[in-house]
Amino acid sequence: MVQIFIAFMVVALAMPVVMKWLGREGFFVASIVPLVGLIWTIAQGPRVLAGDYPVQTVTWVAELGLAGDFRLDTLSWIMSLLVNGVGALVLIYSARYFSRKASGLGRFAGFFVAFAGAMFGLVTTDNTLIMYIMWELTTVFSFLLIGHYRGRRASRRAAMEAIIVTTAGGLAMLGGIILLGELPGGSYSLTELVQAGADGTLLEGARASVGTGYVATAVVLVLLGALSKSAIFPFHFWLPAAMAAPTPTSAYLHAAAMVKAGVYLVARMAPGFADQTVWTWVILPAGLFTMIISGYRALRQNDTKLILAYGTVSQLGFMMVLVGYGTAEMALAGLAVLTAHALFKSCLFLCVGIVDMSTGTRDLRELSGVGRRRPFLAVAAGIAVLSMAGIPPFAGYVGKEAALHALTHGSTQDMVVAWVIVVGSVLTLAYGLRFWWGCFWDKPGVEPIELKNKSRIILTPPVLLAIASLALGLVPSWWEGLLKGHANLNPGEPGHLTLWAGFGLPVIMTGLIIAGGIILFVIRKPFERFQRRVAVPFSAEGGYRRTIVGLENLAGDITGRTQSGSQPMYLTITLIVMAAAGSTALIFGGTSIAADYRWYDTVAQVPVVIIASIAAVLAARARRRLKAVLLLSLSGYCVALIYELHGAPDLALTQVLVETITLVVFVLVLRRLPAYFSNRPMATSRWFRASLGVVVGVCVAGFAFFAANARQHRPISSDFASEAYDFGYGQNVVNVTLVDIRAWDTMGEISVLVACAIGVASLLFIRDRKARTDPLRNIARPGMHDRVWRVKETDDHTKVLDEQNLKYVQDHQVREPGRNKLWLPAANTLAAARRSVIFEVGTRLVYHTMLIGSLFLLFSGHNLPGGGFAGGLLAGIALTLRYLAGGRYELGAAIPMHPGVLMGGGLMVATTAALFPILLGGSALQTAAFEFTLPVFGDVKFATAMVFDVGVYLVVVGLVLEILRSMGAEIDRHGEIEGLDDDGMSVPTPQSDRRKEAVTKRDAMEGLK
Repeated sequence: MVQIFIAFMVVALAMPVVMKWLGREGFFVASIVPLVGLIWTIAQGPRVLAGDYPVQTVTWVAELGLAGDFRLDTLSWIMSLLVNGVGALVLIYSARYFSRKASGLGRFAGFFVAFAGAMFGLVTTDNTLIMYIMWELTTVFSFLLIGHYRGRRASRRAAMEAIIVTTAGGLAMLGGIILLGELPGGSYSLTELVQAGADGTLLEGARASVGTGYVATAVVLVLLGALSKSAIFPFHFWLPAAMAAPTPTSAYLHAAAMVKAGVYLVARMAPGFADQTVWTWVILPAGLFTMIISGYRALRQNDTKLILAYGTVSQLGFMMVLVGYGTAEMALAGLAVLTAHALFKSCLFLCVGIVDMSTGTRDLRELSGVGRRRPFLAVAAGIAVLSMAGIPPFAGYVGKEAALHALTHGSTQDMVVAWVIVVGSVLTLAYGLRFWWGCFWDKPGVEPIELKNKSRIILTPPVLLAIASLALGLVPSWWEGLLKGHANLNPGEPGHLTLWAGFGLPVIMTGLIIAGGIILFVIRKPFERFQRRVAVPFSAEGGYRRTIVGLENLAGDITGRTQSGSQPMYLTITLIVMAAAGSTALIFGGTSIAADYRWYDTVAQVPVVIIASIAAVLAARARRRLKAVLLLSLSGYCVALIYELHGAPDLALTQVLVETITLVVFVLVLRRLPAYFSNRPMATSRWFRASLGVVVGVCVAGFAFFAANARQHRPISSDFASEAYDFGYGQNVVNVTLVDIRAWDTMGEISVLVACAIGVASLLFIRDRKARTDPLRNIARPGMHDRVWRVKETDDHTKVLDEQNLKYVQDHQVREPGRNKLWLPAANTLAAARRSVIFEVGTRLVYHTMLIGSLFLLFSGHNLPGGGFAGGLLAGIALTLRYLAGGRYELGAAIPMHPGVLMGGGLMVATTAALFPILLGGSALQTAAFEFTLPVFGDVKFATAMVFDVGVYLVVVGLVLEILRSMGAEIDRHGEIEGLDDDGMSVPTPQSDRRKEAVTKRDAMEGLK
């Protein structure tokens, strides 16, 4: 089961490439995975029917007892057959539904296959938390599939409705799952949870601890998730809106897969919870009302796809009542209707897609003569309509008849439910006949519409589904044998599926359904006029829209009042809350702590702390931005010295490198800001800020002091040294902690670094709403820019100006003596005022040494101070020197590569190192050591964590390069465009140099005067 799920996801990732190569024929490739899943599921049939359910467990977080449990019982088996079988047919259908020139097919195919995989995982998992993850995956992928036509407003709005409604229900369901899982006697295993509910263990545990209302609350929360997913009132409005999606999406998600998830969950939990009063009061009214109101609304639609959409909602209400009723007879009928519905409704959606593709319209008022020219299509749709309406001998009739038979021999409540089902079935037959008449009948006064795009391949899936609807109806006893394994888990007498159960009230009800449906179809025009005159004054969709608008207005009002745009105000509020909350907890917490402290470890720490404190105070008082940054960096370097004096050279090294890179970033950004801070606040405000700073500083120091003294147990870090060597095979405990002991933290940190770098770069590089950028900007080789940046955007004058610049640059090149070699290839693009021969020569001399040093830190960091992070920072500082000495084009000379390639490659290397041990039977991020001898190096001990560290190294180098490219080179480019040559930031030109010489002479003459 897990392997099939992984196969779905792998193929989903590959589909964009496959579709690019094969076009729409790639859908045939996509259908292979669900076909394989279907074959595997069929092969498991004998075991499942014998009660020997296949089980598979994948350890997730063993320390927390979290595991991915998968179980294929009768209900999961039936749902897997539908998910895989219908999914394969819809993908084959898609190969001819979409035109060869359609855009976004790779995206659609990938999302479709991923959705099918998530749905397969949802119905096979036995863990409620894993089920929730799969539940939300189907929500996300359905959002993407419904909104496939991104340029259409209706598609975007429908996708937003679907994800908002189903996600809200999913969050409520998660709350219920956690409540049931944490309850005494509860479980996160679906099988154990249902069993605990059935035998009373769950209620006993709740009664002894928190009360029985706890279980009722949890059940209601779970049902909210099921109702929202299956579009049951009051959440029924999102599914008709979702018809803006492509027809294959509707045929799969809204007929056989996604909307069945809620019905599946109710069927799964009914054996354990259907006897609760709250269960009955939620399921029966919501399901029955949904069946009636949606069937009524289906009769007024003219879009054939919308008729099916409202019909689907009506049928979902019917199914919800059946599977949630809580008896074996009704459960069997519910599973039969669930299976039949997946067949006939997906068939009908596919038929609508063919009609729409062949005629260009779905309006039943414009369609005429289609059935005469597409007889096989008309027959397949007719069979599906009759099955949907519950007409013998089709599959839908068998399920409906079993339900009526179960209800007509029970209580008054059963009879009421039965007659409501009869009314709903009358509406179903009426709108089913209206749909078939609208699609295929010859209408008087309407010209036969021209047909096109005839294809046998696209006709095959609906025909097969129609045949299946007929075949299951003809063999009800065999069909019953497939379903009764789950149905009999419910209490009560076992039910039966049959075409003829003898004459009785169910037969009379079926006759009334047929007669009533035909009559309602015949009087459809007066009934339509009645519907138009009697308008409902309210709707669930209108309530949803008013709620969304109200929330948006409320959010806007709150944001307008609280987000004033003043960063000092935000910081003040944050610091006050932090200090007040923490101090209150310390003062009134009632915790007694022994005050164990010492002022310093060595006397040398005292002057360092004094210097750091003085620098911090001066930084706060500084008016010049650059002065404040330098003083702040001085405090940072003092902290590094404290680390060194405390005996932590690795931390000191990392702190120095981080402080250096931070200083560079600050200076780069400060170039575009005023030299002085903005107007200083009033004296009262300054005293308030100073007092707040002192208070916060004291509080933070107090928090650290009390936290250190509150420890009662031996710290876990005391074992790090031995664990680092025994399991991480390294003597540098800091680096081994980063790449082995707490490597998952490091994985998350480098991912955040990459995301932040992309975000920062996008602020500077993306200049329009289409997010278009120049991928080679600031990373192209200097040779590509011999004619340096154009000062003006005019044709003839620019050409002359470029030639003058080229001659000027060639006359001012700094070359290595005796070899006629440039010290720095791009330095010639700098203005003379920005160039330093000493800096260029020095950079050239130390650059490669720094790179070698960074590699030394990388490869020696497992046992000596260093590591991938420190090595990457040192390499980044080397790149910074190249940039500062040679200008923005020097980045391309140093590393002619996009920073995203380095960062992405680093993430790929780190992820590979994390997952590769699993293939060898180990656990994620498990480290192994290899010892061997090399000719020059001698004995070598290699730990596989080094590979992970290489990924960290590449990410950090790419991060620094991205910072230099965006905050450095891109800001330089903006300055060039703005003509800031007086500050030495623009491209050198003879004109600009002559202008500067004139200014210099003028200043000299004024000085003589």
